[in-house]
Amino acid sequence: MLRGLGSAIALPWLDSMGAVTSWAAESSRAAPAPNRMAFLYVPNGKNMADWTPKTEGALGELPAILQPLAKVKNDLLILTGLTADKARPHGDGGGDHARALSAFLTGCQPRKTDGADIRAGVSVDQVAAGRLADTTRLPSLEIGAEAGAMAGNCDSGYSCVYSSTMSWRSATQPLPKEVNPKLVFERLFGNGGDAERAKRDARRKSVLDFVREDSAELKNKLGANDLRKLDEYFSAIRDVEQRINKADKLPPVKTPEYKAPVTIPAVYAEHLRILSDLIVLAFQADVTRVCTFVLANEGSNKPYPFAGVPEGHHDLSHHGNDPKKKEKIRDINKFHTSQLAYLIERLKGINEGDGTLLDHCMLAYGSGNSDGNAHNHEDLPILLAGRGCGTIKTGRHLKFAKETPLNNLWLSMLDRMDVKLANLGDSTGHLPGLQG
Repeated sequence: MLRGLGSAIALPWLDSMGAVTSWAAESSRAAPAPNRMAFLYVPNGKNMADWTPKTEGALGELPAILQPLAKVKNDLLILTGLTADKARPHGDGGGDHARALSAFLTGCQPRKTDGADIRAGVSVDQVAAGRLADTTRLPSLEIGAEAGAMAGNCDSGYSCVYSSTMSWRSATQPLPKEVNPKLVFERLFGNGGDAERAKRDARRKSVLDFVREDSAELKNKLGANDLRKLDEYFSAIRDVEQRINKADKLPPVKTPEYKAPVTIPAVYAEHLRILSDLIVLAFQADVTRVCTFVLANEGSNKPYPFAGVPEGHHDLSHHGNDPKKKEKIRDINKFHTSQLAYLIERLKGINEGDGTLLDHCMLAYGSGNSDGNAHNHEDLPILLAGRGCGTIKTGRHLKFAKETPLNNLWLSMLDRMDVKLANLGDSTGHLPGLQG
């Protein structure tokens, strides 16, 4: 850790800190590479015919929505047949979008209310964060690219908090996501309250200015390989800072559905990529090992003119089997997977220990809705990227029995974080076959 004038930067794993081996290695002498988990959510389901691989087993040619991931298909595990049962009505009527997001990581039925008496369940990320709180500076990171209200009626009598929040610390305590990359960066690499943040903003050009002296002293003690790693890491931090500052100066996007705050990038793709870069930095520096990332709120009617789709996403998801609307949904879905590809490639491009940073990650990507037109919650579009420190065999498409709980996957991921639970939400056991 480098410190100076109210700022702290965690360092990437350096050779001089000791050997790094995989989670599955038997050696007790070397320190294991830390495993990380991230959950990425996209709204309104998919056109599943364009998502699901035709055959089970080794991944061949990818379907249309997954095509942007072709370069990294050997790092993917496509999981078919998983169900979010608690996103179903069970007598509560409409509100599938609110239930889809709030039940996604909890496996619990959210209470139907638009008042203060909200209730869902503890989400898998917060189970992991609670157990790992003493291992990193931040127990978890909650981010997103679309702001959402924490009160009011947003979906058929459900509070807006349900359709905009994925992470729940307790059944009654949702964790709002941060959408401003600048504030995310300060949370990761700065300390102090708003007053201290304002002082730092006024007197700094870069957070690195505060650690020049310490880093210079540290460099005298490092070998050539560690010096290269340190230089690459500092360069990555500086690059993200510069991109955030540049994005702040761009004019806001003028659309009827969304007006970005002045501190948030006007270009949606750039917003997503800066947030992805911050995930990479957080994992690389081991600031946190747990992250949730909502690319857009559930039920979002955001238009995608840059992808050739000027219509609202939610409106199109009720396609009524119109082929032209399905094509537009496919293009929106492809845009989102292209952003996932960017994150995966960034993680894969960073060497760590016996592999890459991606090898020591588990990225779960998907939606709590399957077909947005039908509002169904079985056979969900779920993808897992990364090898979980050698505990996941990727490059495959796995099919599971109908009604297999999605929370069985979350329980299996917790195992790989050395968090042992008998059950989570509506889980019925661990998910077989992940390790091959």
